[in-house]
Amino acid sequence: MLEYRTEGFQGYAVKYSPFFDNRIAVVAAANFGLVGNGRLYVLELTTQGIRPVKWYPTQDALYDVSHSESHSAHLLTSSGDGSLRLFDTNLEPTFPIATFSEHSREAFSCAWNLTAKSTFASSSWDGTVKIWNPERERSMLTLPTHSCTYSAQWSPRDEGIITAVSSDSHLRLWDLRTPASASNHLQLQIPLHAAPLSARANSARPQPTFPPNEALTHDWNKYRSTVIAVAGVDRIIRTFDIRQPAGPMQLLQGHEYAVRKGVE
Repeated sequence: MLEYRTEGFQGYAVKYSPFFDNRIAVVAAANFGLVGNGRLYVLELTTQGIRPVKWYPTQDALYDVSHSESHSAHLLTSSGDGSLRLFDTNLEPTFPIATFSEHSREAFSCAWNLTAKSTFASSSWDGTVKIWNPERERSMLTLPTHSCTYSAQWSPRDEGIITAVSSDSHLRLWDLRTPASASNHLQLQIPLHAAPLSARANSARPQPTFPPNEALTHDWNKYRSTVIAVAGVDRIIRTFDIRQPAGPMQLLQGHEYAVRKGVE
């Protein structure tokens, strides 16, 4: 088993490069992200173990990282000060090549569009999801959630579809290909604490009830284009099919603590 210790920093996210199968990016924060600096690590997996290639210090905690889908050396991070920073690992300076500062609170996730490749998204505790182009200083679109939003993810198949999960115990889906309206492209708003579909199918049995809980992470199934997994504070992983948004398909229980991060 390969191991690398981020001495003095606690890891928040790790992502494989879409261009190099032996390269990963890791973001970490001092003092468990409560206060202090952050650090971005670029690591390579070798036959001798995990080798650090570069690392970048930041003045605030880093919570998420995403590789650019169009440039093999570009890495995007989200920070506790609400900013997003773009780094170029081919350059010697440890400063970002671009900074995007619109969120008014912690930016807790960032995700590059897997299909369009020219846009990325971020979500924040300020109750918004923002869509960006790396060549523009200002965001292209703001999608309100009105609650602390921990995770935003693009569909791996449809370039205009993006989802987010929030502290209000809902999974939201927007289709940016639809005309702008009062709903801000919102197509689905699924309550995560609803009873499972299997319980609804058997009406003779009493339906289980679940109190609302903060959702901390989610991801799309890369092989079943309508399936999404969601997890959070109540330690339960739920799978949803957006074609049947009335409730979760499965409840996967076994974690003893809140599920902070999960990747399909």
